[in-house]
Amino acid sequence: MGNITATYPTFATLTPEKVAIHTKNQQIRYQKWDVMVNQTANWLNSLPTVNKTLGILLPNGIPFLQLFAGAARAGWVVVPYDRKWNLRELENKVKLSRPSVIVTTKEEYAQSNHMKANVRIVDEILQEISLFSSEFHEVEGNPLFYIGFTSGTTGNPKAFVRAHDSWVASFDCSRFDFELEDTDNVLIPGSFIHSHFLYGAISTLYLGGTVYLLEKFTPTEGMLWLETHPITALYVVPTMVDAFLKVGIPIDKPLKVISSGAKWSEKSKKAIRQLLMDVKIYEFYGAGEMSFVTVLADRDGRRKVGTVGRPCRGVEVQIRRSNQELAQPNETGKIYVKSKLLIDGYFEQPEGPIHTIQDEQGWATVDDIGYFDEDGFLYIAGREHNMILYGGINIFPEEIEKVLSLHPDVEEVAVMGIANDYWGQMVAAVVKGKSSSLELKRFCKKHLSSYKIPRKWFFRSEMPYTTSGKIARAKLRKQIESELTCNESSGNR
Repeated sequence: MGNITATYPTFATLTPEKVAIHTKNQQIRYQKWDVMVNQTANWLNSLPTVNKTLGILLPNGIPFLQLFAGAARAGWVVVPYDRKWNLRELENKVKLSRPSVIVTTKEEYAQSNHMKANVRIVDEILQEISLFSSEFHEVEGNPLFYIGFTSGTTGNPKAFVRAHDSWVASFDCSRFDFELEDTDNVLIPGSFIHSHFLYGAISTLYLGGTVYLLEKFTPTEGMLWLETHPITALYVVPTMVDAFLKVGIPIDKPLKVISSGAKWSEKSKKAIRQLLMDVKIYEFYGAGEMSFVTVLADRDGRRKVGTVGRPCRGVEVQIRRSNQELAQPNETGKIYVKSKLLIDGYFEQPEGPIHTIQDEQGWATVDDIGYFDEDGFLYIAGREHNMILYGGINIFPEEIEKVLSLHPDVEEVAVMGIANDYWGQMVAAVVKGKSSSLELKRFCKKHLSSYKIPRKWFFRSEMPYTTSGKIARAKLRKQIESELTCNESSGNR
């Protein structure tokens, strides 16, 4: 299918003066962007190494995108590192991914230069790059270009790898499912460490649109950019939407909103439609391993509440029973996906084998549970490993979270199972909001079976979050378990 940067020379010729990237202090036009990417590719290929892996430890900005795109064009693999990781986490990820060079800021260089890696300061690198030729011939084939991380079953980092064809195929979803074009001006407000925002920027450049880039997300600045710039599309996660709602600046112009990262509550969707008066919402269901799976377009979201939409372009989805037979409409089973958008696989050891996630027929699953309705819309019941086993009964926390999020005094909620000697697990709810456990129990009784009503309630003024804006459930669980242990110890004194 080609390189994820393959269209840059075309736009550099046809629309050389069109802005490719717009930041607070800088604008890069397509002719200049193509030159910068070529020079970066030539610089990388001049380095004396056979391990063509580039680590990026940088904030949002043009240098991040330049290095990422330049490495992709050169046939290198890029590893974005999260600046919020502590030193031990960073060292573990570096040890696993083995970059030949890491590019970072002068401020962070002092903290990372002792690692067993070649760490370079970005300002010095950019000066070197500017001296290289602007001519470059595209790399043939379908090489790997991206390494990301997820949690392994042992708690150690596990890396996934992705090749060019998977994102190039995904760009078709951007065109047809999200209706994005070369005329779109796309605001990217989130960190590039989250693939949703990195993909949003790279796909916009591939399609020939203009990337409007916030170097750091603040809801006030984001809303001001929507108000004052000709932005037509916005990539978000639901927590960002809630932050925009608190700022509350009405926007009355056509705007496409593309959301991922967590299920977006109907209460929040209704509120954002009142704030962004001419908005089209595109909410997609996917996973880091599988990219896009289904999309819920605006016209369907208004009449099909609770669904995550229909399969994206080029994506096949099956619901299977435990015996691997296909489930009937409205019958719950495990979700399997087949597409060209899947990752190449995982590896858990440096230079270790890549383990595919696909079976012999090309199908893959991340163990999500759901069903199709009679119209072909997918509904998610929950993830198999999140399932709470209460006295032999299976309970999906996502169902309870969906109900509780409808309460007007609940801002955020996370439901989990906690160990219980008698029941096996007991349903617990962690709530950010102003309500009480008694009020929420009464509310649940109107919508849930009695056994699904949380038995333990915990209230927080703030939730812990991952970099991608999701609730950090593992961290939250540790907090709750620690709190319960302390309470039990106090009670035993």
